[in-house]
Amino acid sequence: MICLRHPKIGLALGSGGARGFAHLGVIKVLRENHIPIDFIAGSSMGALVASFYAAGHPIDRLYKLAIAFKRKYYLDFTVPKMGFIAGNRVKELVKVFTHGKNIEDLEIPLSIVATDIKNGEKVVFQKGPIADAVRASISIPGIFVPVKVNDRLLVDGGVSDRVPVSVVRDMGADLIIAVDVSHVKINEEITSIFDVILQSIDIMQDELVQHREIASDIMIRPHVENFSSRAFTNIDEIIKIGEEEAELVLPSIIKVIQEWKEKNSE
Repeated sequence: MICLRHPKIGLALGSGGARGFAHLGVIKVLRENHIPIDFIAGSSMGALVASFYAAGHPIDRLYKLAIAFKRKYYLDFTVPKMGFIAGNRVKELVKVFTHGKNIEDLEIPLSIVATDIKNGEKVVFQKGPIADAVRASISIPGIFVPVKVNDRLLVDGGVSDRVPVSVVRDMGADLIIAVDVSHVKINEEITSIFDVILQSIDIMQDELVQHREIASDIMIRPHVENFSSRAFTNIDEIIKIGEEEAELVLPSIIKVIQEWKEKNSE
């Protein structure tokens, strides 16, 4: 009798600001179609979504939270020495919605990616307070004040690894579904220093992320490039696009899982 083992599936959620709420649409479709998420890793906005989901919130509650999310929830301006936003407000928000837990306390193994701005190294959090790790991961250079951890000065995880495919692979995933929601918006209106910084980062990373596709088994790219990464408007539309793109890719996901089972049958 042939026994088909089930692959361990990892989900890698990329950076992308407000566009990152498309990750919720992808997660919903995976859940509805009984595609398990055994491991999850996130960079920047992907880290925030990943932590909220791994903390056990029902997907419908996360939908409501996303649609109600406003920029004022994380804007706490400070004297601009290394960043305009102190980040204490968003850290408290994350702490509340993850129940003050540590990463190692979660049922779904979670990795959160940040970047050491001093040496360019990728820093992966797999234990310790979730709020601290997410706060480091979302520290967009020049906008958020970097986070000091021991001798490290940490900024946005998307700087070193926009879609953390290798991270979720190292966690033990057999198959990896990656979600990239950060794209360059052509003819974007540039009116502030925030626009300059975010658009510059998107441009620099756009080519780099192409290499991640080779390493992932499935790459999902919701078409959210026409939405602002910083405005936190039209969130319901962004989530819907995530759902639609996941539905389109679903047959490929099922096929890859089945092929893995047949190849690794016992």
